Amino acid sequence: MKVDLEGKCIIVSAPSGAGKTTVVRSLLQDFPMLSFSVSACSREPRSNEIEGKDYYFVGVERFKKLISEEAFVEWEEVYKDTFYGTLKEELYRIWAQNKVAVFDVDVEGGLKLKEIFSASALSIFIQPPNMRTLEERLISRNTESAEKISIRIKKAKIELTKASAFDVVVVNEDLATALNEVKNHVLNFTAK
Repeated sequence: MKVDLEGKCIIVSAPSGAGKTTVVRSLLQDFPMLSFSVSACSREPRSNEIEGKDYYFVGVERFKKLISEEAFVEWEEVYKDTFYGTLKEELYRIWAQNKVAVFDVDVEGGLKLKEIFSASALSIFIQPPNMRTLEERLISRNTESAEKISIRIKKAKIELTKASAFDVVVVNEDLATALNEVKNHVLNFTAK
């Protein structure tokens, strides 16, 4: 997939529940030169999610239509009929403002984006300290059934084997320490 590179990207990926969204929110709050790349997804919004801020909730059929129209930089069927993807127009919107695009994406999406953007992107993998902590975090979110949590844990075990493919791996055992480490990497990358 060829995309006209107009700017830089920061890719934050992790297994579900490792803390990538918390890290991304903190980055956006502290660095005005960053702008969140809102992904499209086919699922329904969770109770705390806002259309156009957290995701573009387009449904399965519309997502498939956007795929056929080649509207995505990358997309992934993360779970059966649950698609996530990065819209080209979203990146062009961010770069037109002379900002750095920040992605909060699953591990496969992060790897695809790094491959596409290469040296124009900093890829960061947020790693949980261990699987038990990850499972506790997923349960405490209280957003999914035990069956869905089990599926996420199985997927996380596979995703953890791909951490070394990212530019930086940050273990999120202590949130303040992890945020500090991520912010230092972002500062170094954006200063180049």
